[in-house]
Amino acid sequence: MKKIVALIDGSGYAQSVCDHAGWIATRADASLLLLHVLGRRETVGDNADLSGSIGLGARTALLEELAELDGQKARLINKRGRAILEDAKERAATMGATDISTMLRHGQLVETMEELESDADLIVIGKRGETSHLNMEHLGSNLERVVRSTKKPVMVASRAFTPINKMLIAFDGGKSSIKAVEHIASSDMFKGLECLLIQVGSDNSRNHKHLSGAVATLKEAGYNAESKVVSGQPESVIAGTIEAEGFDLLVMGAYGHSRIRNLIIGSTTTQMIGACKVPIMLFR
Repeated sequence: MKKIVALIDGSGYAQSVCDHAGWIATRADASLLLLHVLGRRETVGDNADLSGSIGLGARTALLEELAELDGQKARLINKRGRAILEDAKERAATMGATDISTMLRHGQLVETMEELESDADLIVIGKRGETSHLNMEHLGSNLERVVRSTKKPVMVASRAFTPINKMLIAFDGGKSSIKAVEHIASSDMFKGLECLLIQVGSDNSRNHKHLSGAVATLKEAGYNAESKVVSGQPESVIAGTIEAEGFDLLVMGAYGHSRIRNLIIGSTTTQMIGACKVPIMLFR
């Protein structure tokens, strides 16, 4: 792994994003880019034209005053963005990261990521953003957009960072789960972690065959990997296993190519992200 991009905002998840990104950068000996994107709603003034039918001179003076207020607002927003990034850099450094850079951009987050992701190996983002209430069940809109648009692995940071020692891999034999196993086998980020692969489904030879190949890949890479097949609903089985056995990280495939790409309500991915209290690594 060479480069990590961490998406930073002013939300309650920002510190956790910095901690997770710093932890990864340290373990994988990777550079870290902290990115804060100022959207159009933040940088464009929202003052309506209040001039009405007042006289021309008064209207001109009012519009000039409003323009000045917009300029002051824009300068303050930029100053706040730079302060957020400086704090984030200090926070990531406490996790051991050394090669850290920051970037403040104006525009749309997805478009910015499309421009920057070509030389990134991993994206780190919080479960909810600055405009989402921490107690709300729905996920941040930027999280959905980023995961759906990028081809790179995405780590969804939990509310607070805790040391990661055990990881659970939700395996279904599909392309994204195979990609996840291959990525883990080749990355220094996961070295030394306890590993369990779980397949939710029927306890038959086909599922065990899928798991045995994945386990063999991980063992060849030096992991002490185990596996099991469990019947039931994927969301409840996986969440229950994490809770009961004390896993610190979930690895799973992300959203598939649905004809309703913009709607993820009800999908297993969405339910898992919302329910899990541990960070989640998503692979497309």
